[in-house]
Amino acid sequence: MAVAGRKTDIGPPHYESFLPPIIKANYGKWAYHEIPEPGVLVHVGQSGDRLYTVRAGTPRLLSIQTIRLFADLADKYCDGYLRFTSRNNVEFLVTDAAKVAPLKAELNALGYAVGGTGNAISAIVHTQGWVHCHSAAADASGVVKSLMDALFPHFVSMELPAKLRVAFACCLNMCGAVHCSDIAVLGVHTRPPRIDQNELPKICEVPTLVSSCPTGAIRPATVNGKPSVTVEDEQCMYCGNCYTVCPAMKINNPKTAGISIWVGGTVSNARHEPMFSKLAVPFLPNNPPRWNEVVDAVVNLVDVYAKHARKHERMGEWIERIGWPRFFKLTGIPFTKYHLDDFTHAGETFHRSAHLKS
Repeated sequence: MAVAGRKTDIGPPHYESFLPPIIKANYGKWAYHEIPEPGVLVHVGQSGDRLYTVRAGTPRLLSIQTIRLFADLADKYCDGYLRFTSRNNVEFLVTDAAKVAPLKAELNALGYAVGGTGNAISAIVHTQGWVHCHSAAADASGVVKSLMDALFPHFVSMELPAKLRVAFACCLNMCGAVHCSDIAVLGVHTRPPRIDQNELPKICEVPTLVSSCPTGAIRPATVNGKPSVTVEDEQCMYCGNCYTVCPAMKINNPKTAGISIWVGGTVSNARHEPMFSKLAVPFLPNNPPRWNEVVDAVVNLVDVYAKHARKHERMGEWIERIGWPRFFKLTGIPFTKYHLDDFTHAGETFHRSAHLKS
């Protein structure tokens, strides 16, 4: 008796159903890949098949009109196949080499620059910012637009010592990849939350609120005869977790929130174990619409790195080679007490790599 195959709508469809035919045919059989020009990759299969990838930078927040535009370009040049990268680039998968130049020309004409491959700055991965996030210490889209306007020459060329990945997260909850990027821009709150004691009993559950704090800074209390909480300021790390579960814990403060810059992170396992980003600039003010202080600081970091790093040396590897004292001297960043890492838990002992020792 034949048994019907089980069908379910639980979980995503298998990724293989979305692969272009050329990738299915050469899956696990690619011989090598090259970058013939900025923004263009070519993968060559053992069969001799060639797949050209044309990468263009996009804003993270896309309108439906933009998505339809990309879909039309994919239909026109690559049989409808495209993909988005984790750093907000759109990649068109082209099998006909003759279509690469026309696709590039049309993308550039529409305002979507082609680049971000090889020894270049890719598009900046970033979080929601003021557009959507309730706990953002800084905007994301506005800061990233300002940064990429200044860093654009490094997106469309491949003249840096190695690839340089930039990330932005608008608060310490870090929806972006700021823990593992060469240069990371992070929005920071600098004051404990202000408690709205009138609203808290109406909209918040005290046990949930107390347990939301990763440092135990929030303590149950009775205020005005009602269940509430207090905050031990010395233990608060201004992460905003409490505000997520209780809007009466008002963490946002436009006068005291700002931006910090971190450097040296990487997830690569190729030549070095993964490294966490470390603090470079503790605080810069929120100055929309162009965030000049932040842009100047990041451009300075890129320029110094480009001048002094060796070929193929990532930001963290360069700093590791020259040492942090020389890094601060070359960049002109003042060393302060905020650079001292006195966190006593297991951050430096976590195994962060696939490398094993016998």
